[in-house]
Amino acid sequence: MTARATFITALPEPDLLAEELAAALPRFKQIQWVDRTDSTNADLLHMARTDSGPVARPWLLGAHLQERGRGRAGRRWQNRPGANLMFSCAFDVFLPPRQLAALSPLAGLAACEALRSLLAPGNRGDIVMKWPNDVQWRNAKLAGILVEATRAGIARSAADHYVIIIGMGLNLDDARSLSQSLNRQVSDWAEVASHDAQAATAGAATLVSRVAQAWYDSLNEVTAFGFDSVPARYAQADALLGQHVHVLDDGRILHAGIACGINHDGQLLLRTPDGEIAVSIGEVSVRPVREHP
Repeated sequence: MTARATFITALPEPDLLAEELAAALPRFKQIQWVDRTDSTNADLLHMARTDSGPVARPWLLGAHLQERGRGRAGRRWQNRPGANLMFSCAFDVFLPPRQLAALSPLAGLAACEALRSLLAPGNRGDIVMKWPNDVQWRNAKLAGILVEATRAGIARSAADHYVIIIGMGLNLDDARSLSQSLNRQVSDWAEVASHDAQAATAGAATLVSRVAQAWYDSLNEVTAFGFDSVPARYAQADALLGQHVHVLDDGRILHAGIACGINHDGQLLLRTPDGEIAVSIGEVSVRPVREHP
């Protein structure tokens, strides 16, 4: 039996998966997994704004199916039950507003590092980051992340207190059909597992809990110590470093240059003929430029 065949199994029932996650994430104050919902990010945003959940965070909410899941720039998350792991977490952070944009690449980096830790050391370098926060396996998208910030009802008097919602869609299977429907390269964990026996042993609860814990730890670290260490961490997983890239917005080229990492604000640094520039997170897509002989 191949590693791929061993890995592909039905997701646990929602209640059972929630129990496994609660055991793995003792610092999380609320953990729920449901059969379906419109959007886990939207649900947690509503809970935070209306104080309908427990006062203490973090929270985690996952769903076997999201009927209106959202990605960056308003894109829809395409999913079907069993083919994707879709979940969101809510965290309290105390940061000045100007630093909130840096949380998007940080969330992607933390997820990338967490997934790498589930592979044998020789294969970890095949999971990389494409700015701002797409996680890739061998240059094909493995997971997408959406980061949103809100001011919780009880926190409106604290100028630096925000609730950060981080949502992730991790492809478990179905990459081939997604690649065809999206007209771009997509990967899944089954493909990772077919190349790495250690990855094949990671079930749904392990994948989710490892990423959620990494988000929790990284947010605590930057809240306490700032973002000085993030650019060097990012460089260890940067898929674009040293490549010629175009920065596109709605199909229009805004910038072209050589990618040279990120700065402390999470911006992509490009070396251009006019000097180095910093590209902000937003509705900007970065795509490597293929060189022709």
